[in-house]
Amino acid sequence: MPEPRNSLQAEPLRSVLERLHADARGDRLKFLTLAPRLLAGWIRRKSFAEIITPEAMKEFYIPVSRECGEFLYLTARALGARHVVEFGTSFGISTVYLAAGVRDNGAGLVIGSELEASKQAVATANLKEARLEAWSEVRLGDALETLREVPEPVDLVFLDGWKDLYLPVLELLTPRLRPGSVVIADNIHTFRKALRPYVEHMQSGAHGFVSTTLDLGEGFEYSVFQGR
Repeated sequence: MPEPRNSLQAEPLRSVLERLHADARGDRLKFLTLAPRLLAGWIRRKSFAEIITPEAMKEFYIPVSRECGEFLYLTARALGARHVVEFGTSFGISTVYLAAGVRDNGAGLVIGSELEASKQAVATANLKEARLEAWSEVRLGDALETLREVPEPVDLVFLDGWKDLYLPVLELLTPRLRPGSVVIADNIHTFRKALRPYVEHMQSGAHGFVSTTLDLGEGFEYSVFQGR
């Protein structure tokens, strides 16, 4: 009997992920460069979103961990996902895991959205190096515009961009979900206050979702759409 297909264990994808995770570890030192910006912003009573802008973070990976990436891959496989949407692609680490899942399912497309042109270009190149370009597309621009038109039904959504946009992006995509679709949102523990409205929305039972917070990485909100 042939072994189950798992692109994460095959080349060139395995080497691409090794390189990306190694490069992403440099974020720890880069965060030190933000200290003056944070101090100046706090003195001026600016919000975190006003201080830490996409422009300020354009050199940062802000990645999912290997554990979280493998969880995304397994979720895509379990769902038999064909249509996946990602908000906040950055340099494409999570996109690689998602696109590998779609490829191993046999067909489909991951559509990502990235606001920074330099990150979108690098993410696209990383996906090509991993030989996943046929199963992925990273759209440049505001997600509320770039994600207006996506293939339906959407089987899996991954939210990992600017936190104040989680709910607007969700509301944009909800009409395109099917019963059983999964929405995963990252950074629930890191941004507890900013994401409290999102978590309450998903866990309220009033919007068609059943949802729980998983202690993976920086906190995954795992939500299953039941329909309205």
